[in-house]
Amino acid sequence: MLPGPGSLVMRLEAKLALFNALSKLLLVLLGVALIPAIVSRVAIAHTDQRLHEKKREVLALVKRDGLMAFVRQEQNQAYADYNILKQEYISLMPEHGATLRVPEERIFNEPRQVDNEVEDFRILSYRFTASGRPYRLEIGSSLATVELLENTLRQLALWVLVIGAALTIITDAAFARFLLRPLSYLISRKLRNVHHPSGFSFAPIPTSTMDFRQLDDSLNEMMHQIQSAFEKEREFMSNVSHELLTPVSILQTRFENMLQDPSLGHAHSLKLVESQKTLYRLRNTVKTLLLIANIENEQYLREESVSLAAVVADATTELEDRLAQRELHLRVALDPDYVLPRANQTLLFTLIFNLLSNAIKYNRWGGSITVTGQLPHPGTYRLSVADTGPGIAPENLPHLFDRFRRFQASGPSAPEGFGLGLPIAQTIANFHAATLTATSEVGKGSTFTLEFQVDAVPSTSSKVG
Repeated sequence: MLPGPGSLVMRLEAKLALFNALSKLLLVLLGVALIPAIVSRVAIAHTDQRLHEKKREVLALVKRDGLMAFVRQEQNQAYADYNILKQEYISLMPEHGATLRVPEERIFNEPRQVDNEVEDFRILSYRFTASGRPYRLEIGSSLATVELLENTLRQLALWVLVIGAALTIITDAAFARFLLRPLSYLISRKLRNVHHPSGFSFAPIPTSTMDFRQLDDSLNEMMHQIQSAFEKEREFMSNVSHELLTPVSILQTRFENMLQDPSLGHAHSLKLVESQKTLYRLRNTVKTLLLIANIENEQYLREESVSLAAVVADATTELEDRLAQRELHLRVALDPDYVLPRANQTLLFTLIFNLLSNAIKYNRWGGSITVTGQLPHPGTYRLSVADTGPGIAPENLPHLFDRFRRFQASGPSAPEGFGLGLPIAQTIANFHAATLTATSEVGKGSTFTLEFQVDAVPSTSSKVG
């Protein structure tokens, strides 16, 4: 059975998509944490590179035009140039009292006053000698410009990161969907709602992936083996049931003839009666096995329109004596009734009869049985048989429909559960494409529910108190 909508189980495709999304989200968060520092270094490096380029341009102009074009040495004047927005400046000035040294260069941040305004600048300072005299060249770029560049680069990097992550999530999800399409096909077309090997499709799935091809081949081979085992089991059960009926009938006839012998002692008569009861149970078991084999071999037809209300009424009529014997109150409320368009009335009667018989057998004295029929949602008709018995222990619920499974029902006076009544009910339910499930609460009772897939439900109703 596939997990329901509220289950925590996820499809492989969804897990891959979730993993990709989380990994991309982690990447985005990591980028948000690291990008500012990286962008800051990139912006500073870019600014320093521009300062070096301007230094080379200025030195080239000095070399070409001479130092006198910029500095009048006799008046010890400095040369300075600012752009109109005070974002960059260049100054060239002689250094007084400085000794001649080799050229030196350094870059630093420092506030400078420009037209009565103090601005923070990124400054490249270069000392060199010309005509035997030291000079200092300063080229500055406003840190506001650097911050603007940082913000621009940071926004650009974040947008690229987010858009790239979103695109990779979409492409990864599309690729995962494409890659896992054979697996989805395998689940939806081959495994889903396959309740019997005969309903399995052995057609190969279209795939170029070796793993999926091997999985498909292995499933086909396994289902062939299971189908063969099912066929052998059904054939064996059918043959054994047929073969056992004859000797059982012969023994039953002999016991009946022996009981009619007037010379038979009373003690021997009691033993024969007990043996006849055992033989009767064996005969019923053989007939039940034969019935299951015939149903599974599809030897019954489904060509009748059968009203569930009518079948429930017939079954309750058959069980009136047992209900009265245990003083059980029966309530039937089929609102609305449902008419199965393609069904077998005899088998449906056996199904309902077994469910009601179990509800009587495993019920407390003077309890109640409630049979309800309803349309919980369009396309499904639900028939439930609920009792007020001691209930079924949780560990026994998964084995209710196993053949010949024995378990001790809950409660000190509860009878031992065994036999083929519920396996027959499940076999007949499967034959009619219905689902039979059981729920129970210890000390409060059990409920067996049949769900039929329907197209339309008549508006008639049936109620019996």
